Amino acid sequence: MAFSEKLMEIKDEALKAAEPLYKAIEDTAEKNTLKVLDAMRETKVSEAHFNTTSGYAYDDIGRQKLDELYAKIFGAGRALVRTQFVSGTHALATVLFGILRPGDTLVSLTGAPYDTMQTVIGYANPSPGSLKEFGVGYDELPMKDGKVDLDGIKSIITPKTKVALIQRSRGYSMRPPLSIADIGEIVARVKSINKNTICFVDNCYGEFVETSEPVAAGADIMAGSLIKNPGGGIAPTGGYIAGRSDLVELTSYRLTAPGMGDELGASLANNRLIFEGLFFAPHVVSQAIKGAIFAAGVFSRLGYRVSPLPTERRGDIIQAIELGTPEKLIAFCGGLQKYSPVDSFAAPEPWDMPGYADQVIMAAGTFVQGASIELSADGPMRAPYNVYLQGGLTFEHAKIGILGAAQAVEDVK
Repeated sequence: MAFSEKLMEIKDEALKAAEPLYKAIEDTAEKNTLKVLDAMRETKVSEAHFNTTSGYAYDDIGRQKLDELYAKIFGAGRALVRTQFVSGTHALATVLFGILRPGDTLVSLTGAPYDTMQTVIGYANPSPGSLKEFGVGYDELPMKDGKVDLDGIKSIITPKTKVALIQRSRGYSMRPPLSIADIGEIVARVKSINKNTICFVDNCYGEFVETSEPVAAGADIMAGSLIKNPGGGIAPTGGYIAGRSDLVELTSYRLTAPGMGDELGASLANNRLIFEGLFFAPHVVSQAIKGAIFAAGVFSRLGYRVSPLPTERRGDIIQAIELGTPEKLIAFCGGLQKYSPVDSFAAPEPWDMPGYADQVIMAAGTFVQGASIELSADGPMRAPYNVYLQGGLTFEHAKIGILGAAQAVEDVK
């Protein structure tokens, strides 16, 4: 590995400084593993649930067991876990289109949502078939000093506000992610103004970072992707929705069709991969967080702005690094790709990725295409040229890949 002496010294410094932080991460992983294991025992997961099905797949016991298992682990009344979800954005959009009706109002309490969600909503970034075209109103509350403006909630939540969207992760920004305690405080403030407003959490990148999830903090419904945290790097595709039973039922009619809901949908992928990925997820998430802390330590020592700092609390698995130039952003992604297990020979280039306003560059040498619980990085080609690093199935790989990215950035003239 052609890493400079300077980088190897920084590696040792970053690892030594992070050692005390890793104990808490391992404790969280152990608690979450016990929670998953207890749920699997209580729901009596069996090899019979791993089989694939075809056609309408009525009475698919594997599909039904996954729904039951996710609901129990996340403390939800009901869950919808499907390989038919093509992405996290698809799962999130299914919630919004399942619950909202023409004339309803959606409010984002965490500023502008992630780029792909802006096309779903259709106001800042118009797109055919958006909520705007269906007559759903929209407003958003800007963040205040990188945090949700709790006092400002009373000015934006009205008797007409049907859904309040809360994005747990940072998206393409440098603001800190939300903790479960933050989400609980936001939900409580919303409910004190309008108890009927549905609090919906975009939980992508946040699962198993803490020992509880947003519905346990009072959120009505949440959604995420199986090729992020809860898939454990093994689930081949899919997403989930979990929350209040009546709301999850509404989303199921949007996924399939009115009157059909969650009672059909073939398990075309081997369900074992989804069950097994969920079992591994708490450990894999801990590996990703360790890697993120290491990356923050390395790049802060190289003089770059990082968020979070190594010692700051984590609400998701993402590490943001402000690189400052397009050349360094491209180099970072190329360096990470070079030390990937898949397509290590490829050179990432910016491209017009569907759903994004700017060109995006992505390092994704992953076993599952686009799986961001595997070591990967991406960023929009716009100033200040932040890169968003996430994932890492093993801490060992995360360290090597991060050093590869750092060396490539250091080599930019």
